[in-house]
Amino acid sequence: MLEQSLRAMGIPFETETELRIRGTPRTPDILFSCPVGIRVPKRNENTFEWKVVCWIDSKALFGDAHTHRTSVLPQAETYVHRFGPGLVLYWFGHAPIERLGDGHGDVVIAGWNVPTCFMLPTGELASHGTTNSTVSFDG
Repeated sequence: MLEQSLRAMGIPFETETELRIRGTPRTPDILFSCPVGIRVPKRNENTFEWKVVCWIDSKALFGDAHTHRTSVLPQAETYVHRFGPGLVLYWFGHAPIERLGDGHGDVVIAGWNVPTCFMLPTGELASHGTTNSTVSFDG
């Protein structure tokens, strides 16, 4: 589902399988060919901000605070060191964001679905197979 969604939006990426064939030792599920932006809600506010991500690692589990801190975040931090900031996607939701670590701001946490809109390096917005050149940078 993750790969299908990104392909439908026309976002170039490599899969974990492709990365392993290239000999990359630790691999997220998706490594974008170039960094992209995603809109995320600001903590404790009703506004959004753009965050740059270079990879997505999806987890078929609920992101409870203990598992996130002891297993998922340390793994994600290795990706941050190799590839830059990224997104952890919990398919079955997650604990409140304030209870989860974000790797000093380098790890975005999302639940239930693939983000519906990505900003490409050109400034164009990609969503569900369409690209739109209209961009609002103020959230």
